[in-house]
Amino acid sequence: MKILVIRRDNIGDLVCTTPLLAALRQHFPQAWIGVLANSYNAPVLAGNPDVDEVFAYRKAKHREGGAGLLRTHAQRLGLIWRLRRMGIDDVILAAPAHQPSALRFARLIRPRRVLGGCDSPLPHEAQKVFAALSAYGLPGPAPACRVLPQRPRLEHARARLPADWAGRRLIGIHISARKPSQRWPEARFIALMEALHRDCDAAFLLFWSPGPADHPQHPGDDHKARRIVDGCRALPVAAMPTNELGELIAGLALCDEVICSDGGAMHIAAGLGKPILCFFGQSSAARWHPWGVPYELLQKESRQVSDISVAEALAAYQRLRQKTGAQ
Repeated sequence: MKILVIRRDNIGDLVCTTPLLAALRQHFPQAWIGVLANSYNAPVLAGNPDVDEVFAYRKAKHREGGAGLLRTHAQRLGLIWRLRRMGIDDVILAAPAHQPSALRFARLIRPRRVLGGCDSPLPHEAQKVFAALSAYGLPGPAPACRVLPQRPRLEHARARLPADWAGRRLIGIHISARKPSQRWPEARFIALMEALHRDCDAAFLLFWSPGPADHPQHPGDDHKARRIVDGCRALPVAAMPTNELGELIAGLALCDEVICSDGGAMHIAAGLGKPILCFFGQSSAARWHPWGVPYELLQKESRQVSDISVAEALAAYQRLRQKTGAQ
């Protein structure tokens, strides 16, 4: 049996699809299971034992400066032809509702069946995606998400830490957020890190999307990160810019807890099993909260992360430690 799962959205969407992949592997251990992703989110599945092959295509908006549009479309047509020749039995549209472009892609592959894409009344994205397995009679609940760091990247990330940090509590701080409503001011990051260091002698791994803020395709937070590092000179802080998704996965895997806004990094941390303190702006907490891990979620009535105070964040972190029994 050959099953192809299509999830071509953002990083968090693909992370929330890993419970479906785990259930497929558990119930169909002899099946070939492939995933059609995109070049942006595909590293989420690196080393995942539930998947036999990952097919990644480049979206037009993710093209680098030298990549031509015609070449991008030609590569996509070649991928469709390759999948068609494989004789796929089932294509699962791993999205809560049919996306016309994904459905067209699935039909071009000419599988025996196209499944999924239904609107489930369950609240969370992982549950909505998991509902596609009802076609096989597989019941819920959806298990936890699963993301695995690659050992060479993990060792490289660990080697970047000072030797005297061994055994010390490491808190991951991810400062980047795509939506303006999800961004927390740098001065509050600095104040929170000072308080956490004072209260629990923590060291910090500072993550951000590298690059200038005015980059047309992938705006970054180099300036913001530099100001935070400068403001935390008296604290143990390791700057961890992540140019590739695999680097972010490996860095977050080293952390004891993660503090971040809603976004791809938050879902990766959940897939790594990390307790999370997360800030939500203009997004649905019911649908996108961390799945399968202890978490504390802060969301103001204004739906602006910038309205969350340092005191509120510090209190939420203490509640998170109580949930996990951390000393």
